[in-house]
Amino acid sequence: MNLTRRHLLKATPLLFVRSSGIAADAPQPFGPEFPNLESLTTGEWWLKAEQNMKPQAKAKGKGKAKGKGGPSPAPSMDVPRDQVVCFAYYTQQSGVLKMSAQLFPLKPGEERVARLEVKHEGEGWKEIAKGEVLYPGWDAHFRVEGWDGSKSVPYRVRHGEKAKFEGLIRRDPVEKSQIVIANMSCNSSRTIGPRQEIIDNLRAQDPDVLFFGGDQTYRHTEHTAGWIEFGLQFRDIIRDRPTVCIPDDHDVGHGNLWGESGKQSSIEGDADGGFRYPVAYVNQVQRQQSWHLPDAVDPQAVSRDVSVYFTRMIVSGIDFAILEDRKFKSGPAGKIPQMGPRPDHINDPAYDPKSIDLPGLELLGKRQEKFLREWSQDYSNGAEMKCVLSATAFCGAVHMHGGRDQRLLADLDCNGWPQAGRHRALLEIRRAWAPHLCGDQHLAVVVKHGIDEFGDGPYGFTSPALVNTIYGRWWHPLDEKPGPNPVANSPLPWTGDFKDGLGNPISVLAYANPEDIQDEKKRADGYGLIRFDKKMRKITFECWPRFSKVADGDKAQFPGWPITITQDANDGRKVHAQLPVVKLDGVNNPVVQVIAEATGDILYTVRSQTESFTPRVYAPGKYTIKAGKDKPDTVIAKSVKVG
Repeated sequence: MNLTRRHLLKATPLLFVRSSGIAADAPQPFGPEFPNLESLTTGEWWLKAEQNMKPQAKAKGKGKAKGKGGPSPAPSMDVPRDQVVCFAYYTQQSGVLKMSAQLFPLKPGEERVARLEVKHEGEGWKEIAKGEVLYPGWDAHFRVEGWDGSKSVPYRVRHGEKAKFEGLIRRDPVEKSQIVIANMSCNSSRTIGPRQEIIDNLRAQDPDVLFFGGDQTYRHTEHTAGWIEFGLQFRDIIRDRPTVCIPDDHDVGHGNLWGESGKQSSIEGDADGGFRYPVAYVNQVQRQQSWHLPDAVDPQAVSRDVSVYFTRMIVSGIDFAILEDRKFKSGPAGKIPQMGPRPDHINDPAYDPKSIDLPGLELLGKRQEKFLREWSQDYSNGAEMKCVLSATAFCGAVHMHGGRDQRLLADLDCNGWPQAGRHRALLEIRRAWAPHLCGDQHLAVVVKHGIDEFGDGPYGFTSPALVNTIYGRWWHPLDEKPGPNPVANSPLPWTGDFKDGLGNPISVLAYANPEDIQDEKKRADGYGLIRFDKKMRKITFECWPRFSKVADGDKAQFPGWPITITQDANDGRKVHAQLPVVKLDGVNNPVVQVIAEATGDILYTVRSQTESFTPRVYAPGKYTIKAGKDKPDTVIAKSVKVG
C-alpha cells in the first residue's frame, strides 16, 4: 500500500461483525444519530431505491440552499462491475505525483484495492502504485515520488480484472508563454445529467489547469453519491489535466460554513461557527475532493482533528496559493448584534459596518496569513507569476439574493467580513501582485479591491455558477446609477467605485446578472477562463456562458468581458517615485523585494520579466532593496531615500 497505516486508520471508520463472525462495513458508519449520512453508499446500498431519495435541501439548517424543492435523484450507484472506477484526478509538484480515484460502491467479496498503471513510450502498462479503497467514501489514493514531470504519460486506474479508468498525466508545459486556468464552482444537483455543453467548450479551449472552487455537489448528506455524479459530469475533462478541487459549504452538508478552526456547530444555520456533521464525515469529504493536492504546507489538524489542506501548486511558472477560506473563519452568532432575520444577514440601513468588525474575529486565520506571507516571497521551483485560489470573494459584490426583489444589505457568508481579516488577506495577496480567483456567489463579477482606498488592492474574479438552478444573485445598485470612475464604453450600466454592504471599497468592472432565472438559457451560468501571459506579464479574465458554442467558433462572452490587466496592476497604489534599477550579475529575471524601513513592511516581492527591474514606491521614506535568484536573499541597497 502506498498510504501510511496511520493515515488509513485516521480516515477509515471501525468495522462491525455480523453474527456469522465475518467482518463487514458498518451500515451506519457515522453512528445511529446520523442514519442519513451516506445512506446511498453504505450498508446494503444496492437494495435501496435511489429514485425515491428525498430532496436534501429540506434538511435542518438548509441555509442558502433555497428555492422550490431540492436535488433530483442521484445516479444509480449499482453499475456493471467493469465500470466501478468512476474517475480519477491528479496534480504533480516537485517530483511528486498525487492521484485520487473515485469508485462506485463495492459489493461484498469484491477486493478493496485499486491499482495505478502507467505506460511510458515504447513500453507496456506497468503498475506503479496500489491504494486501499476506503469506506465510507469508496475512494483510493496514490502517491508516487520521483515523478518526471517533463513527460506526458498515459495512466489507468484498475480494479479487479476488468474495471478501469484511463487518462493522461500531462507534462508540465514550462515552455508555454500563456497558461490558461478554468475557474468553476456551484454545480447544481437540482439539474441532473451530463454537462456536455461545458465539456465541449472546455475541450475546445484546452485549459492547462482546472479549478473547481466548491459546491461541486449539493447533496448535503450524500457526498459520495454527489461526488460520483460530479465525476460522471466532468470526468472527460478532468481525466487529462491537473485539477484543483476544494470543498465549500454545501459539499460538507451546510448552507453556509464558518469553520471556526473545527469546532462543533450547535444552532440551526450553523452561524455560531464550526461543522454540523461528524468530523469523520467532514474529513471524508475533504479527502475525496482534495487529497490529490500537493501536500499541505502546514498539515496540523485543527480542533477535534479536522484535517487541513491549504497548500501551494506551481504549473508552468504560475504559482497558486490554495486557501481554505471557510476553515478558520469566525461565526457571527453570539459575537455581533443580529440585524436581520438571520445572524449572518444584515438589512438595517442605519447600521455601522465598523460595529461588526470586532477584535479577535478571524477570516483566514494566523496560519494561512503566515503561509501567504512566506509564499509571496518564494519564487522557487520555476515560479514566475502568482495567483490565489479560494472558495469565495473578499467582498459582497451582490445586492439581490435568491430573487430579483430580495435585496440584502450585507451577507456575512462572503469574505468581506470580518473586515480586518479581509484587510490582512488582501495585503498579503497584493504583496505578490496576484489576482484572486473564486466562486460561491452564483454571480460572475470582476472587481478591483480597495484596501485603504478605492483601487489600491488586487483584482478578484468570481466565476458564475456552472449550473445556476439553486440560488440566483444580482448586482443592482439601489439608485440604478454607475459609481464614480465607471468603465469607459462598458455595455454594463453599473460599473465603477462602490462600497459593499460591509463598507469595503470595490471597483466593479463587470458582472453577469441572470436575465431570467426560470429560463435555462438565461440564468447567466457558465465558467471563467484566466489567461496568464508570462512573457508580457498580463492577465486576461474571460467569462463564458454555459450554452456558448466555442467549438463551433462562438466567441460571445458575457457582456463586459474579456478584461485584460497587467500583473503589476494588482498593486494599485499610486506610484510616488522609482528606485535605482536592480540587476544581478549572472541572474536572469531576478526576484526583487522592496521594504519600507520605517515600518519594516514588505511592499512587494516579484520576479522581473527581464534581467533588470526598476522598483517603485508609494510614499516618501527610506527603503531597502533585496534580490535573488528565487528568493530575495541578497541586500542590494539600504536606506535609499525618497523625498
